[in-house]
Amino acid sequence: MAALHATATAQQKPPKPKTPPTELTLERVYQRGDFSVQGYSAEWLDDHRYLRWESSKGPSGGQELAVYDAESGHREVLIPSERLVPAGTTTPLGVSDHAFSKDMSKVLIYTNTQRVWRQNTRGDYWILDRTSFELRQVGADAPASSLMFAKLSPNGRWVAYVRDNDIWVEPTWGAPQKPRRLTRDGSETIINGTFDWVYEEELSLRDGFRWSPDSRSIAYWQLDSDGVRRFPLVNNTAGIYPRIQWIPYPKTGQRNSSARVGLVAIDDEQSETRWINIPGDPREHYLARMDWLPQHVAEMPTLLIQQLNRLQNRNRLYLFSTDLPSRDARLIHEERDAAWVEVQDELQWSRGQLAWLSERDRWRHLQLMEPSSGKRADIMPAFDADLMDLLDVADEQAYFTASPDNATQRYLFHVALDGNSAPRRVTPDDQPGSHQYNIAPGGKWAIHQWSQFDTPTKADVVRLPSHESVRTLQENKTANDNLSKLGEHRPVTEMLQVEIEEGVTLDGWCIRPATLEEGKKYPLLIYVYGEPAGTTVKDSWGGSTQMWHRLLAQRGYVVMSFDNRGTPAPKGRAWRKSVYRQVGVQAPRDQAAAVKKVLADRDYLDPQRVGVWGWSGGGSMTLNAMLKFPELYHVGISIAPVPNQRLYDTIYQERYMGVPDDNPQGYHDGSPINFAANLKGKLLLVHGTGDDNCHYQGTEALINELVRHNKPFSMMAYPNRSHSIHEGVNTSRHLRELMTNYLLDHLPPGPR
Repeated sequence: MAALHATATAQQKPPKPKTPPTELTLERVYQRGDFSVQGYSAEWLDDHRYLRWESSKGPSGGQELAVYDAESGHREVLIPSERLVPAGTTTPLGVSDHAFSKDMSKVLIYTNTQRVWRQNTRGDYWILDRTSFELRQVGADAPASSLMFAKLSPNGRWVAYVRDNDIWVEPTWGAPQKPRRLTRDGSETIINGTFDWVYEEELSLRDGFRWSPDSRSIAYWQLDSDGVRRFPLVNNTAGIYPRIQWIPYPKTGQRNSSARVGLVAIDDEQSETRWINIPGDPREHYLARMDWLPQHVAEMPTLLIQQLNRLQNRNRLYLFSTDLPSRDARLIHEERDAAWVEVQDELQWSRGQLAWLSERDRWRHLQLMEPSSGKRADIMPAFDADLMDLLDVADEQAYFTASPDNATQRYLFHVALDGNSAPRRVTPDDQPGSHQYNIAPGGKWAIHQWSQFDTPTKADVVRLPSHESVRTLQENKTANDNLSKLGEHRPVTEMLQVEIEEGVTLDGWCIRPATLEEGKKYPLLIYVYGEPAGTTVKDSWGGSTQMWHRLLAQRGYVVMSFDNRGTPAPKGRAWRKSVYRQVGVQAPRDQAAAVKKVLADRDYLDPQRVGVWGWSGGGSMTLNAMLKFPELYHVGISIAPVPNQRLYDTIYQERYMGVPDDNPQGYHDGSPINFAANLKGKLLLVHGTGDDNCHYQGTEALINELVRHNKPFSMMAYPNRSHSIHEGVNTSRHLRELMTNYLLDHLPPGPR
């Protein structure tokens, strides 16, 4: 007994020292959530009330749907959690999304979701009748989590969904009926009502069908992926033998899926799809958007279809009236650009005119278009700035976000739609930073969220157009308190600008240690993205990644980031599209010029200790930095890169680079794999082997080149992890430990 007691005592570990509140650790950032920030998610019910799913305090737990009055804050429970308990069970449904019928008598619940491609777009659907409280499963005979994009018809009588690449419909009331299959040719290659991988990823298209306003028919996309090369994702840890998933993935210059739009009636069991004739080879064009015109705009059911050519430098708008005998769509407008054009999302209307965004006068501006003729009128001709997001359009006015004087920020503006009035800033001048608005129908109220680089997100209800704050909704007090407790050890942050050549100034930010020893130099770490798909320099809260940068600053690093030309900053068309046909060429030069400038201007930076890291496009940019400027950068961490642009998908890469056969030099010069022989510094490659976006294949090809040139490097492969490398217990923490330790080992911190 004494021996057993001694052994037990010896095995007791001393308590782990408590982390002082002034110190940042990976555990605090990635596991304890000391600096986690919550947004405020809500949906407007009408012009003054909004809905939120919130945790129920009732005995059944789960979620309940609450409705709030914007002015008073009065709360009522619209759907209690106990109404969401299916028969024969005791647990309420977990709600991922919902949709009401127009008369509010029924609500469609989306639950039990699963991932398809990169998003959770498959799951189960239930309909709750708010009169009888009957809870009925949609497609009850289908396997669990097999339905996609279920939608109630405008009259509330039907629900349609995608199952096994076909569109199905069933009634929402009365005795249960067998679901009716509207399309019958769905297969592995024929895709009805949804999309293939590249359409979802690069055109943000997932839900591929639309109810007509009169509820009599459905318009839908059909994709044919026959002949599109399949890419294998190999899961070596699925069992004693690997599991292989084959994904149709068209790489640059390769064959795309064809796409067409058809109409099918729901009241005729023998109805055949009526296909719309749109000019052009369906494999060399993209049907990028399809929407019904509102009933107050068109006398008969009419579709508006946006068609991009393969190079995506032309967007054609077609109208198709379903009541006319012709199957030919009518061209009403063509938007062109010498580089690329953008598709128009979430079409909005004012007095029968389409709100259209165009860059034809150097800036992204709002125009009103007559849909029958395509005639346009510029609403803001004297506004020398980009419209960032069009939020709300009414008969007389529109709200949008812009930031004419500082591209890192975002503010609310208002403009009259007479074409004679200058836009007016609505966000108060004493509220710098980045602002987001969820505006109620009618434009009298908004849920307003804002943050700054050093200030976590806050949310309130504001009255418009005065911007009077009526009530605070979210303060993120825990994160703010923990930031305050860092005290004198809180890193110093700075928004900055760097002129790299005459007339070219890059926005940037800097995070550095709280105190700098005079006469000493500190290592510089650059965080980079640099591609046309995103920016890194925003005067807004940056989440866990920015907290990791602050952690590094506490360890003795200076961290900076710059937005080079070609990033989608609101600096005008010329800025954004200067990168055309030279992705991976111009941006590394801009980044290197900015690094050289800050090294020259700030004597506390050590030019012998410069590192760079990035993810995805930023991983590619990290490689370009290390391999094209080996004397400047000494350490690099490249996560999930595309080392060879010819290995990426058609829609993204060809949009910015053209097709490979027409721009072979650009593809060569922009691909870091071709410069592997130049590596001099320390390089860490990180990739998930299950990455369906930027394939692990590219990193393996780069490894071969590095080996061929006898270049030492470090490598970490995360088995079967996706592009975000987050799946599995402790993965995110492990990755950040890896990155932190690599920097500590190869880019020594602190003053020298």
